Amino acid sequence: MVGTTFFGNFDLASAAIWLFYLFFALLIFYLQTENMREGYPMTDDDGNPAPNQGPFPVPKDKTFILRDGRGELTVPSGQRGDRDNLALQRTATAAGSPYVPTGDPMKDGVGPASWAPREDHPELDAHGHIKIQPMSKLEDFRISAGMDPRGKPVVTGDGEVVGRVIDMWVDVPEQMVRYLTMDVNPEGDGNTRLIPMNFALIKGDRVKIRSLYAHNVGDIPQAKSDSELTLLEEEKIMAFYGGGTLYADPKRLEPKV
Repeated sequence: MVGTTFFGNFDLASAAIWLFYLFFALLIFYLQTENMREGYPMTDDDGNPAPNQGPFPVPKDKTFILRDGRGELTVPSGQRGDRDNLALQRTATAAGSPYVPTGDPMKDGVGPASWAPREDHPELDAHGHIKIQPMSKLEDFRISAGMDPRGKPVVTGDGEVVGRVIDMWVDVPEQMVRYLTMDVNPEGDGNTRLIPMNFALIKGDRVKIRSLYAHNVGDIPQAKSDSELTLLEEEKIMAFYGGGTLYADPKRLEPKV
């Protein structure tokens, strides 16, 4: 009988632990392959397939339906590609050698000023509304604490006055100021640039931008619209200010003792 000839000599505890080991191994395999839907198959510095792809295979294509009617995305084969024709040159032929800029790194978006090709549409909140909007277009928002930067002159790292703050961009669901709008013309002709809040130092009589110098202001990437900011535009603006911490002045490239 089954109860005496089989289960009589069968270790159920051992079977349970081995089944758990098998389940856990399959779970690790599944999670690791799902984690490889972006950035795989890996490539080397020259764009060729890397010789070591790892022990796990690249998963089969899976198509995701994007929210808010923004189409579909198939990964890994349809994933967003890297930027092409970067103004960089390798310092040596050995793999892994550092690269140096061949032009203006802040304009070319390389090195500390590099940016990723994000989606060129605004970020939305959980209800499908644009997250970051100008405060001038939000009737329900006002400053409840701290200094109001609007109307203050903007001073760059070299001490030059390059404009004045005329507006603020608010992350509506987070209720935080993300950007300041700077008019770079004293007459206020609408020639504006955005200043990320984490690069702005608001003082009693001015707004200080340490990462940029006056000659960099005209090259700050602009937004296509005065009422919305896309993810790609945010990426480029943040990268430009970040790159200025090293590239705004050639002296910043020198070593510090």
